[in-house]
Amino acid sequence: MCDTCSNPSRRSFLKTAGFGLVALAVPRILFGSEEKKESKEAKPTSKTSTGPKLTPDEALARLLEGNRRFVQNRAFHPNESPERRAVLATGQSPFVAILACADSRVAPEILFDHGLGDIFDVRVAGNIVEDAGSGSFEYAVEHLGVPLIVVLGHERCGAVKSALEVLGGGGEAPGHIAELVRKLKPAIEKSKDQPGDKAENAMRENARRNAAELAGLEPILKEKVKEGALKVVAMRYDLDTGVAELL
Repeated sequence: MCDTCSNPSRRSFLKTAGFGLVALAVPRILFGSEEKKESKEAKPTSKTSTGPKLTPDEALARLLEGNRRFVQNRAFHPNESPERRAVLATGQSPFVAILACADSRVAPEILFDHGLGDIFDVRVAGNIVEDAGSGSFEYAVEHLGVPLIVVLGHERCGAVKSALEVLGGGGEAPGHIAELVRKLKPAIEKSKDQPGDKAENAMRENARRNAAELAGLEPILKEKVKEGALKVVAMRYDLDTGVAELL
C-alpha cells in the first residue's frame, strides 16, 4: 500500500496544497488577459525633434484625450522621467501652445495630462493677448513648428470678475492691474447685454476674441493658418468638473 493512501493526514495536506495551487492560478487565468492588455496600453508621448509633426487636428485630438484622462482620474503623467529630461536637454518640439490664465488652478500640463516638452505655455491673468505673448506664439509656430494654439479661459476667472467690478463701479484699478482691465474691457462691453452670468459671458467672449486676434496676427500666424499648418481655437476649463471644452 502506498504511503499516501495509508496516511490520512498526508492525503489531507496534499489535497489542501493542491487546492491552494489552483487558487493561485485562478487570478492569472481570469485576469491575465487584462494585465497583459494594460501592460501593452501605450502611454502618450510627444514627437521628438527628429520625429514627424502632428497636424493641427491630430494635436487637438491628443490634447482633448489628455483632458479626458484627467477628468476620469486615469492620468498617465507622461514625460516626467530622467530619460525624458535628457532627450529635451538639447531641444524641444511641443505639439501645442496654450495661452492660459495665471490662475493656480489652471495648470495646462496637469489638466491635459502631458509632461515635459509637450506644451509651450504662455500664462497671464485673464489669458489676454499682449505683445510679448504674441511674439512667444510666433516663436513657437515659426521656430518650433507648433501646429495648434489654444486660448484657454476658465470658469469663475478672478481677473474677469475684478475687471467687471472696476468697470461697473466707475473706478480705476491700482498699478499695472489697470492694463489687465483695459485688455478685458472689449469682451466685457460686447457681452454685457447677454443673458446669464456676466463673468461667464465675458470670459467666453474674451477667449474667443483672443483666439481670433492670434489667428489673424500678421505676418506669421495668419499665414500659417491660411496654409492649414496652424489652428487657433478657444476653450473653456470648468473648475468643478475638470472638463476643457471647445468654444
